[in-house]
Amino acid sequence: MDRSAALVLEDGTVFPGTLVGASGVAAGEACFTTASTGYEEAATDPSYVAQVLCFAYPLVGNYGVDASRTESDRVQAEAIVMRTARPEWAAWLREQGVVAIADVDTRALVRRIREDGVLRCAVGDAPVADLHARALAEPPIDGRPLDRRVGVTEPKFVGSGPRVVLVDLGCKRSIPRRLAATGVEVAVVPGDWDADAILELQPRAVLVGNGPGDPAVLHGPIETVRELLGRVPLFGICLGHQLLGLALGLDTFKLPFGHRGANHPVRDASTGRVLVTVQNHGFAVQADEHVSHVSLNDGTVEGLAGEDFASVQFHPEAAPGPLDGLPFFDQVATACRAARIFARS
Repeated sequence: MDRSAALVLEDGTVFPGTLVGASGVAAGEACFTTASTGYEEAATDPSYVAQVLCFAYPLVGNYGVDASRTESDRVQAEAIVMRTARPEWAAWLREQGVVAIADVDTRALVRRIREDGVLRCAVGDAPVADLHARALAEPPIDGRPLDRRVGVTEPKFVGSGPRVVLVDLGCKRSIPRRLAATGVEVAVVPGDWDADAILELQPRAVLVGNGPGDPAVLHGPIETVRELLGRVPLFGICLGHQLLGLALGLDTFKLPFGHRGANHPVRDASTGRVLVTVQNHGFAVQADEHVSHVSLNDGTVEGLAGEDFASVQFHPEAAPGPLDGLPFFDQVATACRAARIFARS
């Protein structure tokens, strides 16, 4: 059986490969991760909605598949691209119905994205001309309201202790687990809840989690964050960090090729300490006086802090990766224990 397949960029560049996942065609924005482990976590991270994920590391699936490592209930990336895929991993992707190809020159693809910026693409076992047409039909992520296929639809509660509300715009499962491990109750609520609905739960603090897409088009969540500022200790991770920046009046912008991987150095401006962090984002916040962390790769903002708010662009929960960012959850828990229960005005 012919299992030839390809990835075709919007400019017509073809990267041939072999179909190892489900048959069909998928399209999205081509991006890459530099992590050498954590392929289950990456593929199921909701932040990869509308993106085709290329693994820069040349061998994917070498320690099997562990369902307990997944960060959501399905693969969220539109398609998976690899140099070499181990059989168990490829079989799992087929079971998940995910278009995936291997035997791709991923080094050349990563270099292309780094040099020319993100490009739309299509992946699959269709003719090259059809894949090119599908890539051109895919709308860009920036400025586009994504179909919110991620996040809880009803509140759920994890752990016990003083309450933190976690606003779920596509949050990784490991974030509420890590936060609950600090001795707090985490109330995970839908991302479209407004400030009044959140405050009805009488939280000691609010954390806005990660998720996919362009933060600037999420007008409802931005307004929610703006209304919560000064009324309850407020924290953000990744997309939540960007929404906090927008609520503070800062601008966001699209990065040339994003930050994705488990080896990104970040400097804590208050201590000078360098953290090795896990990251997955394609947008960043413009700098101002609230900057608390800075990327040592490109100088972009990696954190904001003020009297009653703090956020980080990186992923403190790791899952997988270095644990340098874990103290952020202790910061949330400490603020939660110190805060009064909100009295609605």
